[in-house]
Amino acid sequence: MTPRRIPIRFPRATCCVAILGLALAHSAAHAQIDEARIARAAPAEWATYGRDYAETHYSPLSQIATSNVAQLREAWSWEIPKTGSRMEATPIMVDGVIYATGSYSYVFALDARTGRMIWQWDPGIPEEVQGGPSVCCGNVNRGVAVLGDKVYVGVLDGRLVALDRHTGLVKWAVQTTPRNSDYSITQAPRVVAGNVIIGNSGAEFGVRGYVTAYDAETGEQRWRWHTVPGNPADGFENEAMRRAAETWTGEWWAIGGGGTVWDGMAYDPTLGLLYIGTGNGAPWSRDERSPGGGDNLYLSSIVALRAETGEYVWHYQTTPGDDWDYTAVQPLMLLDLTIGGRQRAVIVQAPKNGFFYVIDRITGEFISAEAFGDNVTWASAVDPETGRPIETPEARYGMNRRGAWLSPGPGGAHNWRPMAWNPATRLVYLPMQNNQSWYDRVTVEYKPGQFNTGTARGPDVVRPPAPALQGPVDALKAWDPVENREVWRMDTDGMNGGVLSTGGGLVFWGTRSRLVALDAGSGGLLWESPVGDQPATPITYELDGRQYVTIMAGNAPPRVWTYTLPAVSR
Repeated sequence: MTPRRIPIRFPRATCCVAILGLALAHSAAHAQIDEARIARAAPAEWATYGRDYAETHYSPLSQIATSNVAQLREAWSWEIPKTGSRMEATPIMVDGVIYATGSYSYVFALDARTGRMIWQWDPGIPEEVQGGPSVCCGNVNRGVAVLGDKVYVGVLDGRLVALDRHTGLVKWAVQTTPRNSDYSITQAPRVVAGNVIIGNSGAEFGVRGYVTAYDAETGEQRWRWHTVPGNPADGFENEAMRRAAETWTGEWWAIGGGGTVWDGMAYDPTLGLLYIGTGNGAPWSRDERSPGGGDNLYLSSIVALRAETGEYVWHYQTTPGDDWDYTAVQPLMLLDLTIGGRQRAVIVQAPKNGFFYVIDRITGEFISAEAFGDNVTWASAVDPETGRPIETPEARYGMNRRGAWLSPGPGGAHNWRPMAWNPATRLVYLPMQNNQSWYDRVTVEYKPGQFNTGTARGPDVVRPPAPALQGPVDALKAWDPVENREVWRMDTDGMNGGVLSTGGGLVFWGTRSRLVALDAGSGGLLWESPVGDQPATPITYELDGRQYVTIMAGNAPPRVWTYTLPAVSR
């Protein structure tokens, strides 16, 4: 489907006259943001979701350091006027302005020095009970992208909208999904090769996943790449889809197939490759969607595409024939590592299935995988020769015709929360969680618009007592990606957010209702401050010679919290 442009009838940005004047003055004072500027990843800025195209969530800023972080104090906070589900956005900070999103795809711009609102834009998404879109896991949004004079946001109802960066007024909008469909968007867009890249959500509702590139200036569609094959009778869009169809059986296309791209992306401008993670099958049970078995490409995979054209280059499937909602859309990160005495350009990921993967990002070659989850029972290991999981006998509940308690459950050992890298410690900081689920096949009639998993769920399901899980509910792990092992950990028992690492030897993490600062080398707790429940992911930036740390958290009401030192340390 080629999306059509939409007349601009959406709610406009709101701002007072004085603030609008501030925004217009600001627009004349700063240069445009281009991709070269984003690629440079200036230390003082946070110009893209992961700060850099490699998605490292690392800043070299060091004014706030292990020696003085205990002095960190609140600089300002701002109450987000839109409530809903938890905060999941990573803010952007360029030219002294913070751009971020709240629930229901609400967008706002704040003065990064003071927290003063510059503009806000509410797309007017109603709740599901009032006719709004059906969503799997909350009305969340993970942030915006910026380029030139525009801010881009994916809206819960499937729109991609370009806003004027200085005023918040709508510049263009396209419907990226069929109208009134069961697709949604919770992902932060990325801007690469002159395109705005956006995926979508909704696999459980029986949709076919895809990722789309739109011209950043005009909103015209440049390319689209589907993640799973459609009906063979209609022909295949490309050779990758034809090969993928060989790994499916039955009439999978009638119930969508799944594979939605709802989170992780990374970009290597030198190689010209865009990396995407793909989601679970629809339904979860392979026996329901592909009754003859098969790997079901390209579900639960890391896929490399040419950024300019969307052409398939390579893939690696973390969970062949996914049966458990083990998506591979979790954050991706590009690193250059010395492995076995050889310099390797790699991509690393800790997807839902509980294994930490190191993959050659040029070729897609499997390098290593080790379990990072404290409880991984669906597979005993990943075969070092084939790169395929060694499944436990009870894992295939559909084929076995009996249910099983398996870990992780559909929440995964790692979900949307960004991890971070530190080049000094050579460690990845990874939020991990322990959970399990009873998996049992249930044959049900597929119903469009309803949550279809093909598994036994709900309070009425008869199941044996769950085995005891080992370890805490949640933890932050410092992970060595070369040796693929845990170095240290901080255990918690609450809802956690993503991670920031800095040149000051610090790791900032939103855990439970606190923002904490840890020693990047040892994991020791150095500072903490209450910020509200369910924190998102912190960023850091510098203005006027002063370093700040910002995070969004809370839901009653949510706030933006910003911290700095009381005096600049020299």
